[in-house]
Amino acid sequence: MSRDLAVIFMGSKVDYEHAARIEEWLDRFGVAHETRIASAHKTPEKLFSILKELETREGNFVYIAVAGLSNALSGMADFATTRPVVSCPPPSEAFGGADIFSSLRMPPGVAACLILDPRNAALFAAKIFALGSPELRAKIAAFHAEQVERIEADDASLNRGCVARTRLEGGTL
Repeated sequence: MSRDLAVIFMGSKVDYEHAARIEEWLDRFGVAHETRIASAHKTPEKLFSILKELETREGNFVYIAVAGLSNALSGMADFATTRPVVSCPPPSEAFGGADIFSSLRMPPGVAACLILDPRNAALFAAKIFALGSPELRAKIAAFHAEQVERIEADDASLNRGCVARTRLEGGTL
C-alpha cells in the first residue's frame, strides 16, 4: 500500500474552488490527498504546526500551496520541509495579474515550483509519486495517450471539414 499523500494548503476558504480542481485531478490519478487551511500571514504558527506533524509521518508527501495575492504560503511551507512544494495560486486580476510575482520570486534556498493550472499541479504531484509507482506511471501514460487521441481526432475532424469546404467551393485538392 502506497503512503503517498498530496497535501493542499489554502490561505483561506475563498481558495477552495481552485483547490477543488486540484483534488478532482488527484482523484483522477488515484493520489491520496488532504486539504487544510493555514494562512502564512495570519496563522503562521498553525502552518508550522501542521507541517511539523506531517513531517513525523512515514511516506512521501507533495505540498500544494493555493494562495492568491501575496503568496507567502508556498515559500514558508517550502523552507519548513524537505519535501516538494508546488505553488498553484488561483487566478487574480489584482494588480493586473502582477501578484503572480510573489510566487515567481523566491529567495535563494526556497525552491517551490510554480504551476498555474490546477490540473497540471495535480499531474506534477502524480509524476513525483510515479517515481516509485509503476501503476501510477501507467495511469499517467494512459492519460497522455488520451490527450494524443483527442488531438488526432480533432485534427481528423477539422481536416474532413476542410476537404468538404474546398470541394463545395469548387477548389482543387
